[in-house]
Amino acid sequence: MHNGHTDLVERASVLFDKVVLGIATSPHKSPGELELRVNLARKALSHVKNSEVIGFNSLTVAFAREIGATVILKGIRTVTDFDYEFQMLNMNRALEPEIETIFLAPSEENSYISSSLVRQIAGYGGDITKFVHPAIADALESKKII
Repeated sequence: MHNGHTDLVERASVLFDKVVLGIATSPHKSPGELELRVNLARKALSHVKNSEVIGFNSLTVAFAREIGATVILKGIRTVTDFDYEFQMLNMNRALEPEIETIFLAPSEENSYISSSLVRQIAGYGGDITKFVHPAIADALESKKII
């Protein structure tokens, strides 16, 4: 989770009564890592009082239905992001037509940040503190998360 994600949750917290950041399991990561990622996200978002962080292991649209969400909010940085997310929107709509997907562009200062770039910088020992919450920087630098 980087500052672009934090920015989206902060801005969404003004638009919605409650914002749930769902963190999905990854087949490439250990099961214990999901719990760590959820805890780190909770630290990064502790100042957003109407937000909650929940880990899940299902389709995103199924998770949204399970928690009673009516909207899935997606951050879109590039045309490539839009292309992929628009395809996902239509698939989710086919599965759960009552759940809407809304796209939100990042703030200008976060428009170039991506998780893969942050991981790459951290992997080479670069300074990532301006891109992520301090707890996340510590975890990446100590290689607790990838």
